[in-house]
Amino acid sequence: MAIKFGTDGWRAIVGEDFTPENVKLVSKAIGKYVFDNYGIYKTIIIGYDPRNMADNFSMQCANILADFGFKVLYSDKVLPTPVLAFNAKYLDACAIMFTASHNPPEYLGIKFIPDFAGPATKEITDEIVSNIGQDFETGLKGKVITTDFSTAYFKRINDIIDFEKIKTGLKNIHILFDGLFSASIGYFDKLLSSHDIKFDSIHMYHDTNFGGGMPEPKPQYMQEAIDYVNNHDNYIAFANDGDADRFGVINESGQYVTPNEIMAILLMHLKQNKGYEGCFVKTVAGSLMLDIIGQKLGIDVVETPVGFKHVGEAMRKYNPIIAGEESGGLSIQGHIPEKDGILANLLILEAMAYEGKTLTELQQTLKDFVNCEFINTRVDKKLDNFDEVKPTIEKFSQMEDIAGMRIIKKDEKDGIKLYFEDNKTWILVRPSGTEPLLRIYIESDSQEKIDHIKSCLSE
Repeated sequence: MAIKFGTDGWRAIVGEDFTPENVKLVSKAIGKYVFDNYGIYKTIIIGYDPRNMADNFSMQCANILADFGFKVLYSDKVLPTPVLAFNAKYLDACAIMFTASHNPPEYLGIKFIPDFAGPATKEITDEIVSNIGQDFETGLKGKVITTDFSTAYFKRINDIIDFEKIKTGLKNIHILFDGLFSASIGYFDKLLSSHDIKFDSIHMYHDTNFGGGMPEPKPQYMQEAIDYVNNHDNYIAFANDGDADRFGVINESGQYVTPNEIMAILLMHLKQNKGYEGCFVKTVAGSLMLDIIGQKLGIDVVETPVGFKHVGEAMRKYNPIIAGEESGGLSIQGHIPEKDGILANLLILEAMAYEGKTLTELQQTLKDFVNCEFINTRVDKKLDNFDEVKPTIEKFSQMEDIAGMRIIKKDEKDGIKLYFEDNKTWILVRPSGTEPLLRIYIESDSQEKIDHIKSCLSE
């Protein structure tokens, strides 16, 4: 099989393509990249999430790299991707994370994180892939040192978050932490406990099968948390995906709060309550609501292609107040150019405490501020083969109107994005990258418009 690095590393099914032989190939390829670009004395740190065999494969990788002469710091326990990424920055090291993030339980992956603590760019992963099958020698013998990476991360989060404000400012609001069998167990809960912030919890153990669901903090996989909130007064719920780089939030009414809303609420909080200055980074699939907020707050909005490797690159370039994507990943100024779902959840608690409002009230404040409510959806259009992808996107790019609405602007930074004449509706058509299908994102200020567009696209 051809080993390919996608938007967030190499992923495959354990026992099929994710095998000891292929892990050895990828480990050596990464080792050669580090050796060629940093030298043999660059420390490599390695971590793993709760997935099946992640500990075994990560230890195999650690031993391979030590045999090539590297000093390898190996996590003493399951840990979140953002914890390892922060330590890459803190220790000036390159990191390798064994995770498949929110993918189904049968998958595992290898994610390379350079010392800038964000996702590897395409140039880096292309070089790693070109190294596969190549040998290199250093003539040295390294070592593997078991390491606790949590201490430095906890200190950094304590510097960012005002836990005392959370403890005293949350008025009659109770917290439910849905561990969701993920890597955030032992991190999000420990940060709250260390400040005597009370919370209830469910699913607080690591399960390689993630409870029979998906390691993704979406409503369909957080139903028990939603039921808990609905059956108790004044509760909000938080969860993270398998490696804790994404977040999921349920408000006091038992409703899922979209990542677009979370980013908007936190942008307002960091700007107005904590005095952060700078721009805001979003992807081309992010809501128009975010552009309106930026405009009203006098904040420049930088738009990137979809994928946090692009967002992370923009973070390193522009040093924004906050940067995020519509799929549930964000980070903030002064932290790391990598998604941190634990930080995102804590920032929501902090925003509520500063404002003295419930999350539902913060959502209403947001709607009042924007003076418009946006609805988002995504449709996947399956194609027969990859050869159809480019012509189909080209067909969309040549359209002048859809569903009786005139197209007034086109953006080609990621597939094709079409803006409509009402200034409140757009569609984005972009390729999947892993299979022959197009992802079609649609946003508008009314469900009727969205339904009309969907019916026209299906004809």
